[in-house]
Amino acid sequence: MKRILTGVALATTAALVTATPAMAAAPKDPAVAVKKQLKPGKGVKFSERTTIIDGTTRDIFVRRSGTLQFSKSGIAASDSTGRFNISLSQLGELPEGETGEMIKALAREERTIRIGTTSYLSGGMWEGFLAEGQTWFKAPKGPTGGLTGMFGQPLNLAEPATIKTLLKGAKTTASGYAGTTKVGDIWKASPWLRSTWLSEPTAKAKKGSISWKITVNSAGLPTRLVTTFPGSAIGGDGSLSVDTRYTNWGTSVSIKAPTNEVADEFKDGGDDISKLPIPLGSLAG
Repeated sequence: MKRILTGVALATTAALVTATPAMAAAPKDPAVAVKKQLKPGKGVKFSERTTIIDGTTRDIFVRRSGTLQFSKSGIAASDSTGRFNISLSQLGELPEGETGEMIKALAREERTIRIGTTSYLSGGMWEGFLAEGQTWFKAPKGPTGGLTGMFGQPLNLAEPATIKTLLKGAKTTASGYAGTTKVGDIWKASPWLRSTWLSEPTAKAKKGSISWKITVNSAGLPTRLVTTFPGSAIGGDGSLSVDTRYTNWGTSVSIKAPTNEVADEFKDGGDDISKLPIPLGSLAG
């Protein structure tokens, strides 16, 4: 009997050992993986949606998609489209005149092509500021994604410096990494963010935090990024959550600046985007 019990115990132990899965390997460092992708003529595609959170209410506010083109050191160019998740029927009765037309324009898709630090803006509200026959507004040191980009993903994972900043103190997860990073730290590390938000966050806003979670593939390349951050970072209320998907790392990309119907000033003669009358309250409210 003793031998039988011993045999059963040994067999059970062996079965348990066999059934115990091997400890999962830690995910590969995405900063290293992304840096290997930074080759001229190569890039990555992305798509994302932004949700505004106000108490228990969650509403999709913006949808965006596009392509990033790399250089040896980072991002050489980008081509993105974005649209506010609104329809004219949702806007109800609009003010007459220029303000009403501007709000209608914001309900249309906008496109931004950025070469180096020069942005070319088209569609959306930009149509109302351009003279007849002009399609694009050329903005040196312009925003990376037009107006919708301001509400898009604040973290650009094609920037190794941004990833390194995020990974300080981050935790590994079954699918990648997660953590919380100060808005001010990302603002300092990311040239992309400094060109995306239309104004610098206040000192108080910089102390706020961006919560994030990165999913990586077997090579360590990001496939998904979800962030949540306070609306005060961009001068608003509540908070925003952005869910970004990355596909086709290493794809061949060639983004060119538009050459036809390009204006370097608005129809009123101005060229300062920061002074434009943008009725954001009518959208977010």
